Amino acid sequence: MHKNNYIGYNLALLVILGMMLGACGSPSTPEPILQTMVVVETVQAPPVEVIEVVTPTPEPSASRTLVICQAEDPGTLFDFASASAITYDLLPAIYDGPIDQNSYSYQPVILEKLPSLDDGDAWFNVVTVSEGDTVVDAHGEVVTLGSGEDESILLRPAGGGEPVDYQGGDFQMDQLAASFTLLPNLVWSDGKPLTASDSIYAFNMLTYPGSIFTLGYKELRTANYELGDDGRGLTAIWTGLPGFYDPTYYTNFYSPKPEHVMGRLPYTGSNDEYDAERAPLGWGPYVVGEWVAGESITLYRNPNYWRSDEGFPRFDRLVFRFIGWNTNAAIAALLTGECDILGNSIQMEDQIDLLLELQDSGLIEASFARGTLWEQISFGIQHTDYEDSYQPGSDRPDFFSDVRVRQAFLLCLDRKTVVDTVTLGRSKVIDTYVPPEHPLFNPQVRHYDFDVAAGSALLEQVGWVDEDNNPNTPRVARGVANVLDGTPLQVTYVTSDAPIRQQVTAILQQSLAECGIQAEVNHLASGTLFDCCGEGTVFNRRFDLGEFAWTTGSEPPCDLFLSANFLGWSGVPWISIMDGQERIVAESGWGGQNIGGFVDQEFDQACNTALNSLKGQPEYIEAHHEAQYIFAEQLPIMPLFQRLSIGAARPDLCNFEVDPTGYQYWNIEEFDYGEGCVD
Repeated sequence: MHKNNYIGYNLALLVILGMMLGACGSPSTPEPILQTMVVVETVQAPPVEVIEVVTPTPEPSASRTLVICQAEDPGTLFDFASASAITYDLLPAIYDGPIDQNSYSYQPVILEKLPSLDDGDAWFNVVTVSEGDTVVDAHGEVVTLGSGEDESILLRPAGGGEPVDYQGGDFQMDQLAASFTLLPNLVWSDGKPLTASDSIYAFNMLTYPGSIFTLGYKELRTANYELGDDGRGLTAIWTGLPGFYDPTYYTNFYSPKPEHVMGRLPYTGSNDEYDAERAPLGWGPYVVGEWVAGESITLYRNPNYWRSDEGFPRFDRLVFRFIGWNTNAAIAALLTGECDILGNSIQMEDQIDLLLELQDSGLIEASFARGTLWEQISFGIQHTDYEDSYQPGSDRPDFFSDVRVRQAFLLCLDRKTVVDTVTLGRSKVIDTYVPPEHPLFNPQVRHYDFDVAAGSALLEQVGWVDEDNNPNTPRVARGVANVLDGTPLQVTYVTSDAPIRQQVTAILQQSLAECGIQAEVNHLASGTLFDCCGEGTVFNRRFDLGEFAWTTGSEPPCDLFLSANFLGWSGVPWISIMDGQERIVAESGWGGQNIGGFVDQEFDQACNTALNSLKGQPEYIEAHHEAQYIFAEQLPIMPLFQRLSIGAARPDLCNFEVDPTGYQYWNIEEFDYGEGCVD
């Protein structure tokens, strides 16, 4: 027997043995990835076992098949109805673009180009506004002039310059616009022309009165999205509200939806003629064929794909199989040929050493990237107990409003051991919400090494004292502001029951204890951990420490920590434990993302300036750097490490490589194996 084959045989036996052992317990179901994006209401499709697509497809006796194994059924392929990472991983097979995001930058796919102020296909109009007009103020907030607010309104004048206090009457402002032109001769998979009207229809679907979808940040700051006059029907023009300096204006093209089959607005869900959830029309390399609920989705080559003349896609049939969360079983399926690719949704971070061993033996090809998903622990600064102001003794103790306590907690986290143990050193400890390789990362932000002495000294300074010098018991409060004397430094630490979280919490619970911090770890099911405004814990602000993952992208997500993004009942006043000021919960309500209740006016100002500055302007970079600097000092959360994006494939697969910011299958039309990969 050939040496490599012998090694592979034994490794396969190990994998299969592990699979059988793993089957003795209940595999954990990881939580959905939390993304900085619009949270929309999921439209439930009716129960169905197999759905046949009525659009033209090749014969199912296709000769070349690629099998991609995912953890679970996405439930829907309608992007407006899901924030699931699994759904978004599958979409490139049906849609191609319209804009890809790779390596922290954007690339046009079905557009002639991305608009640019330098090229003239993006521009500023100078408009006159007055009482009753809706604009974006100098802080990035949507306001109506002359609406009776007590506070003054700062506006940016046209042409730049320092913001001025609006005094009524006419005022001139800049209004940003951008033009997007589709490539010619694009068609839907049913052969109908794809035009800019389909993109306008998609925007109207989101914003139409009575829509089932929640308006996002950009929709609330958009004045118009309409057809351009190019004589071909291929151009859409986006126009922002006066005063909205959108740094990513060149991405404001809405992914088209087929108006000719979806029907009139408002859109309320799939109709009898068209199933947007399970059999959506697209323009990409494949069309949906059969969907066996919970088992697989089979797609076929799209004969109307716009890159067919280039020989794409390479396969006649594409099968997404749903094989569960057991990583050992998934790797075994790859080794036996049941799967050609294992998707990142299977979360193989607990099998990195095995993947590397199999790759060294030539049995698989593994792809690793430090992705945009980053692990963090949120502080429950503004607990729901504090809604009617803080009451010491009856409310949960005010553990975290003092920044020194937050800094001490981070000093007491052994994050380096977590990285070395959980990712085998392939990831990095991070200091902010921007990874080190991001072009907007501020290298001057404060770094916190694991330092028990420094963390303990800060706690002593605040009044959390170690009276018995026993590391097995928590510190107690003696003179801590807002906390009754004798209160133990004992907090709950909630997270999911995913294997990686169990590894992380075991290390961090111990390192916190070295500082006299007693953390009671609760591993909860995802549905409980992330349930909003119900009986969950994280997204209704009923927690002390909460570990989960956020994601970043080409634009740093400082908005996660804006006081305006505090979550609660929309329009209801709340009093901040951090500064004692009363505020009103914004329109985003329980869709807000500032789950800890962090408040810092300087951070708000820096972040809002960054979010409302254009790339190329000095204040754009300066404001992003300033926001990160303040973040690392004030610590609304404790950043841990970048999560790895991992893919594994048969060893002869080509053109498959995990990108840190792109969807995993962004170039799925180019995947190939065997002879097709020979140069």
